[in-house]
Amino acid sequence: MTSYAPVSNVTISRDTSKPVSEAIKSSLRVDVPKNSTGYFGFANTGYNGVPVSNSTYNSSFWMMGEYSGTINLQLVGSHSGIVYADHNLTVNSTDSHFRQFHTSFNSTRSPDGENEWHLTLDGSKAAGTSLNFGYIQLFPPTYNERENGLREDLATVLEKTNLTFLRFPGGNNLEGLQVETRWKWNTTIGPLVDRPGRESDWFYPNTDALGLDEYLWWCEDMKMSPVLAVWAGKSYGEIISGSELHPYVEDIMNELEYLLGDSNTTLGKVRAENGRKKPWKIDYLEIGNEDDLTGGCDTYPNRFNQIYKAVHEKYPDMTIIASNGDLSCLPSPVPENVILDLHLYRKPNDFVALFDQFDNQPRDQPVMVGEYGCRNTSSAKGTYWSFMQGTCSEAVYMMGMERNSDIVKMAAYAPMLEHFEFESWSPTMYGFNSSPESITPSTSYFLQQMFASNKGDTVLPVNSSAEFGPLYWVATKADTQYYVKLANYGPDEQNVTVKIPKTDSGKLKMLSGSRYEGNQPYSVNVKTEHAEIEQGKATTMSRCRLGLSLFWQLSEV
Repeated sequence: MTSYAPVSNVTISRDTSKPVSEAIKSSLRVDVPKNSTGYFGFANTGYNGVPVSNSTYNSSFWMMGEYSGTINLQLVGSHSGIVYADHNLTVNSTDSHFRQFHTSFNSTRSPDGENEWHLTLDGSKAAGTSLNFGYIQLFPPTYNERENGLREDLATVLEKTNLTFLRFPGGNNLEGLQVETRWKWNTTIGPLVDRPGRESDWFYPNTDALGLDEYLWWCEDMKMSPVLAVWAGKSYGEIISGSELHPYVEDIMNELEYLLGDSNTTLGKVRAENGRKKPWKIDYLEIGNEDDLTGGCDTYPNRFNQIYKAVHEKYPDMTIIASNGDLSCLPSPVPENVILDLHLYRKPNDFVALFDQFDNQPRDQPVMVGEYGCRNTSSAKGTYWSFMQGTCSEAVYMMGMERNSDIVKMAAYAPMLEHFEFESWSPTMYGFNSSPESITPSTSYFLQQMFASNKGDTVLPVNSSAEFGPLYWVATKADTQYYVKLANYGPDEQNVTVKIPKTDSGKLKMLSGSRYEGNQPYSVNVKTEHAEIEQGKATTMSRCRLGLSLFWQLSEV
């Protein structure tokens, strides 16, 4: 039993004879010896430790068995034995059914992440009996104080990147290793105890506590546009197409009724019962994920058309996104206004070579770059972090997208975050573990933040005395505000003078470092620097050997 351990002289085991619910097929059984005295119970060590801060925690658990008395909850140092939180609650449990108990308590801060959660009870009142527990939860403060919400510290760091959209539930998370383990929207809604969870595509258990409604609350709280991905017949083990896809198309329409239907519709009423009376706002729907890969190409045009026809007839104003940009894997012709989703993971030089990727593309075919990031693919496996050469290459590619923002409608760096001890893919935008102050933004995090926070709505022509390379640039404007972005992808310094009509000064934001310099877990050495600049004065790029992104923000005078 992962992460569970007995406290004192009890035996714990997984009990399938007493499931917590129809969805949760087992529970944790605690056998208390006869003639017991003192407190006995069990511990949970979390994901390589429990983060313990100076905060108020909410905890809940389901319990079954004859016990009336005190239960003690603690947050304890795994090796130090220091007790950071100690809280008692009185329960009255019976052997007839599971009952849920909730409580909250305050904690002091632990200096590290090597902590665990303890539940113990009075052995003298349970001697010689068995008690069962299930669906145990411990929440620190959550973002926007949402019940079953995002960890506040992790979400706040993400919010500072000024995201504008979220594509969910994936990505690979959508597809399933098999058809049966795909993401099923209707098993991710309602009470958590009624969500069965599943094996994820990255080989770890997924409880689906972050479900359909939770994704949408997340979007609403961060003012992001939801991009809803729907399952389109492709899992990693099997592909369903033709007439066999019809029930799954119907399932998509049911999902949309749940999200968009009035509360007097069958499924809109279910949504209202789950806490959201007003329909959600969904403007974008993506059909599948990466259907040009893992054997999906040949059948995707037909699968896409089946789903597109059903959705477009019922919701004609919804923008539809195809899951790839390979024309041989798409219907011909692609329906008007359908966005093509491109996913690109490249080495640094390859990203720079794609600076002009969109310059000569048809202007009537919109695209999104739904996933991109620089990978040091010379490393076959293991964890590595963004480094300045890679981040600078991303900046060059992003400038190419921004210069073509008439057709590049959306772009998202991926993946978003990782636990240092449970990495599945590298690099990511930022990482963390159970230790305090562990959240570590990568160099790419600061780049994403700089681009998202400094953007205009009109791309401007630039007169230059040099060709692109190794210096790259883009200029935009919003109202009276000008934004000029530059990146030096070469090993030598570059002196740059920028002149903008009707301006005399501005603000400079810089990200710089040597070629392989980057941030490592717990160590943030490269971050955004700020300075004031005067119009017409030269600025040196870069003060380090490689990789500097400059952002001028100037206003008309």
